[in-house]
Amino acid sequence: MNTYELIAPCHFGLEAVLKNEIYDLGYEISQVEDGRVTFIGDEEAICRSNIFLRTTERVLLQVARFKATTFDELFENIKAIPWENYIPEDGKFWVAKASSIKSKLFSPSDIQSIIKKAMVERLKTTYEVDWFPETGANYPLRVFLMKDEVTVGIDTSGDSLHKRGYRLLTSMAPITETLAAALVKLTPWRADRILVDPFCGGGTFLIEAAMMAADIAPGMNRKFAAMEWKNLIQDQTWENAFEEARELVNLDVEVNIQGYDVDNEIIKAARDNAKRAGVEHMIHFQQRSVSELNQPKKFGFIITNPPYGERMEEKSYIPELYSEIGKSFKRLDSWSLYIITACEETEKYIGRKADKNRKIYNGMMKTYFYQFLGPKPPKKKRISEE
Repeated sequence: MNTYELIAPCHFGLEAVLKNEIYDLGYEISQVEDGRVTFIGDEEAICRSNIFLRTTERVLLQVARFKATTFDELFENIKAIPWENYIPEDGKFWVAKASSIKSKLFSPSDIQSIIKKAMVERLKTTYEVDWFPETGANYPLRVFLMKDEVTVGIDTSGDSLHKRGYRLLTSMAPITETLAAALVKLTPWRADRILVDPFCGGGTFLIEAAMMAADIAPGMNRKFAAMEWKNLIQDQTWENAFEEARELVNLDVEVNIQGYDVDNEIIKAARDNAKRAGVEHMIHFQQRSVSELNQPKKFGFIITNPPYGERMEEKSYIPELYSEIGKSFKRLDSWSLYIITACEETEKYIGRKADKNRKIYNGMMKTYFYQFLGPKPPKKKRISEE
């Protein structure tokens, strides 16, 4: 098998979570940058990372990195890449996205056009043709320019990896599956601890947590662009990765996961989402307001994405709503509360200073992940063998 550098983009502020995921899959990290992690892997790694990684948006096969400050430099460097090693004569290729930050070349449309022309020139010479039908598999490119350094990758995923296939209907301000999974991973929650989301919306936090508890790989029920790359990856390599995922699933794990929302239609949608994800038996959904949150069990977790005004355009009720969250949290014995929100006065309304606070970008919106930590449960005593 060949060895590649693979790029996994993620939400800004969550690189460490993704890095740990990649380590856990057994791959070597070569670079960590703002919003992406690069690692070393072969064809099997392309399959496994697409199927198993919960917190990346996609997996790119890196084909080049170089400096370019003029369009001539960009053209010549792109033309020098051995595209014939990646794209067959009938392959469909285009620059799906180009982004530029602090670089002399800043027009995405111009960058896309120049790269396509350079690729065509290279492949015309290699395949000795003047025209490409582009009727075969898709090879979409993603290009980043940062301080004049150009990174070129072929997208192995196709549709973004947050599209697990279970979420059709959502509440007004949904949180992506990849971000939800990363935030759950930032907490010490485990399957033997109760988890509640009192603003569950479409149930994304809870479904992602249930999938983790049951070892359901996020990509095991979807397709990827690289599945059509017969010139690079054998079908059996994909089948082996899917089989690995199927063998790990444990639907008998016992959990206590609960979701509330004031909108009964949203609750119905959350149940449908959970059913499509295969975890409907693991989550209890109920129409209920946050003021009714009361649990006798200790050492539980609240992980939630409440309305925060800027996105919902309903700022007037935010102080009262967040105060209700604080009151309900105070009633719970030894619980921990984790909130992602753009509201900068969250601590004031909750009535307590957060133990930790992490800045995270949800799309282009700056948000904060407030962490109000409860005490750790006592360690379970081991029964010593005599």
